Amino acid sequence: MNRLRLEIICWSCLLIAMAVSTEAASVWKLPTAQMVYEDLEKCRQESLEEDAHTLRCLVKKIGLWTDESGYNARRIAKIFAAHNQMEELMLVVEHCNQKEQDTSHLDDWAFLAYRCATSGQFGHWVKDFMSQKEVER
Repeated sequence: MNRLRLEIICWSCLLIAMAVSTEAASVWKLPTAQMVYEDLEKCRQESLEEDAHTLRCLVKKIGLWTDESGYNARRIAKIFAAHNQMEELMLVVEHCNQKEQDTSHLDDWAFLAYRCATSGQFGHWVKDFMSQKEVER
């Protein structure tokens, strides 16, 4: 009887943990330029101004990166949905993510994949997005 109760408690805890993590994953919100700048400043301080580490810190904080799978192309595309090229952007991000994937050097993976993806039109969109903070002032 006690063993059964213990199993029920364990399964209940597992189900609650799964529900909480699923809910947390679905609550992601589009970052604003202001949010990005604030997180960027925190990451710069944490990483002692090292570019690759700063970038990975930032994209993790705003929910665009995981160390297991790299960039989340769908979330990135949602940020730039107004450009009406979500599918193309997702393909570029996924291509660069896979091309540069290196799970033993996560900072380099994040940095090189970012540089790859932003080498074209997407790079201009990122600059425009970040310049929105200047307009908000």
